[in-house]
Amino acid sequence: MVSEFVSEYAKLLVSYPEDIKVSVKTLEENYDEITITANSEDVGKLIGKEGRMINSIKTVISGCKAKGGCNYRVNVEAKS
Repeated sequence: MVSEFVSEYAKLLVSYPEDIKVSVKTLEENYDEITITANSEDVGKLIGKEGRMINSIKTVISGCKAKGGCNYRVNVEAKS
């Protein structure tokens, strides 16, 4: 559920939505790491000025934490 939301939301923000890939890795029992891979030109759009865009994504995901009890960390990587 969270990965689909992050994928669709990220595709709305970038110039190259076809390059967006979202992966979720479980690090501990209640801790997942979400990695958004995007075109190198779009990484700045996902992070936003002073990190505001990525922080807004994290804020929305924290609502999922309240429902499911899982903690999330969000990373943005450039597509190589």
